[in-house]
Amino acid sequence: MPGLSLPGPGGRGASAAHRPLSSEKVTIPIKVVPATESQDISFRQIHTADGGRIRYRKVRELDGQELSQDDIVRGYETATGTLIPVTDQDLDNLPLPTAKAIEIVSFVPAASIDPIQIGASYYLAATEGVAAKPYELLPRALERSSKVAVAKFAMRDRERLGLPRVKENVIMLHALRWPDEIRSTSQVPVPDTAVSEQEVDAAVRLAETLAGTGLEEMRDGYQAALEEVIAAKAGSGIPPAPGEEILPASAGVVDLMAVLEKSVQDAKATRSEPVTVQGLPARKTAPKRTAAKKSTAKGKPSRSA
Repeated sequence: MPGLSLPGPGGRGASAAHRPLSSEKVTIPIKVVPATESQDISFRQIHTADGGRIRYRKVRELDGQELSQDDIVRGYETATGTLIPVTDQDLDNLPLPTAKAIEIVSFVPAASIDPIQIGASYYLAATEGVAAKPYELLPRALERSSKVAVAKFAMRDRERLGLPRVKENVIMLHALRWPDEIRSTSQVPVPDTAVSEQEVDAAVRLAETLAGTGLEEMRDGYQAALEEVIAAKAGSGIPPAPGEEILPASAGVVDLMAVLEKSVQDAKATRSEPVTVQGLPARKTAPKRTAAKKSTAKGKPSRSA
């Protein structure tokens, strides 16, 4: 199947895009949507003294005039300081096949893909009824192959590698980092310390004690603690007491066997404890602001820098 291409996210880097999924013989219209979503708590910047909101505005360096997004395009600065404007149309019309296509360029053993390369994930959905049969054919071919596909596509002003795969009959695309984007492990110091077989056995027992907990059962402890702090400050204004400080092993002489055995006992004792998540106070919705200049009902999507 070399040469099969999956056109997907284009240069604009939008959250959803419509592109054809094609090969030399078949074209499949698809919709590309993110497969993940952030659950992070968002913050605003405020003035320390009075809590007033801090806002950023886009101002022209020449005369200090505030500009709207419609007034702005990106520019490339040369070595001599000259700024060359690059428009949306320039990027949409790149002389590059993958600018509007996710082109499958190779099939490789799954073990050759290092998890460190895997980035953002997308779902590829067929958008027209005529695409139903070819869309169904590709997942079956991918599932039966002993190797995984490697693709190229353009997104956010770069050509990228991708890993198409199938999840519950839906075609997915995982963005991959280029090999030269992965730092060498030689940059990380590794201690040259001997460990005993008893210590290894104790570590294995700890691993076996922790086995069986699925990812779906795990919760973000940092976010839960942050929610507790925000809820407390919204109520009494007093944050909860800080958690117990965990000292590194270098803070004193450590009996590794004793630490491992205690870890095993602690893991057994805490595995069944319920997780309590406190709700955050409702956030006040700010009224929509009307742009002072060139305001339109639908803003032109901006490219990421």
